[in-house]
Amino acid sequence: MGYTDYMPPEVKQRIIQELVPGKQISLAHIIANPDKTLYTKLGLDPAVDYSRSAIGILTVSPAETAIIMADIALKSSGVEIGFVDRFSGSLIVTGTVSEVEAAINAILEYVKERLGFVICPITRT
Repeated sequence: MGYTDYMPPEVKQRIIQELVPGKQISLAHIIANPDKTLYTKLGLDPAVDYSRSAIGILTVSPAETAIIMADIALKSSGVEIGFVDRFSGSLIVTGTVSEVEAAINAILEYVKERLGFVICPITRT
């Protein structure tokens, strides 16, 4: 008999999830021509020309790598940093579609080749 065989049916089980940092980029996504509402809800610059804009979203582990990714993004293209969080490993960049794509490609290449990370493919909407 297992542990759950002794538990009355009205007792709820609690599940604890842990993040075990690996060296990986788990999300690299480009949103081309996002709606103005999305910019506003994300707290991004509302003065952007929405007809020529894009948002790039990346998630990385370990989270501190987001700082390095932000630096690479700024140095590799004309993007602006919309958000960077060294605690959750999130990075949002904005710019033209080609700028955002160039920044994400530069980030993926650097972390794969120089840092030995596992990377995911770039997705788009």
